[in-house]
Amino acid sequence: MLTHHRKPVCLSMISTDLPIWSVVETAGTLYQRDTDKFHLVLTAPPLISCEVGNYLHPEDTLSQPKNNFFPPSSPRVLWLEISPHRVIMTMQGNGQVSYRHLWELGVYGISRFWLPDESLQRHEPIRLRNFTKSFIISGHPFPNHLRLEYELWAGKLQLGRYILNLEVQN
Repeated sequence: MLTHHRKPVCLSMISTDLPIWSVVETAGTLYQRDTDKFHLVLTAPPLISCEVGNYLHPEDTLSQPKNNFFPPSSPRVLWLEISPHRVIMTMQGNGQVSYRHLWELGVYGISRFWLPDESLQRHEPIRLRNFTKSFIISGHPFPNHLRLEYELWAGKLQLGRYILNLEVQN
């Protein structure tokens, strides 16, 4: 039987060796699919697209370049499928970057990224591998903490080490 609960959520992702970090604090809906399987759906604040143009005029050589910011037209939806041994996270929305990650302890999972394109051609996703080094989930009857430590790989090139941390307030 499907049950759902609205909960405050904090989702963070940091790199331990690169200057990359992201934190989302929002309300999420936790759906119980089975005794130990859950889906968590949350809306993340929109990313702001930035198109930087240099509008220097020949007569105005001391001017600084201007930035044009374009807010997205729709929110981003994050969907996590959580079980005791596997997590799948999908981000969709607003015509920008979309992705899907699969993490499982000791396994090379797949990370796929879809980049926006103004052409009508269909493009294949960028496929990377992630190796899950640590997988901790706690909370009963509902998960209230998830921590994943993983490495991201493109072929034989490591693209960094990351920590994904999810806190669901009960």
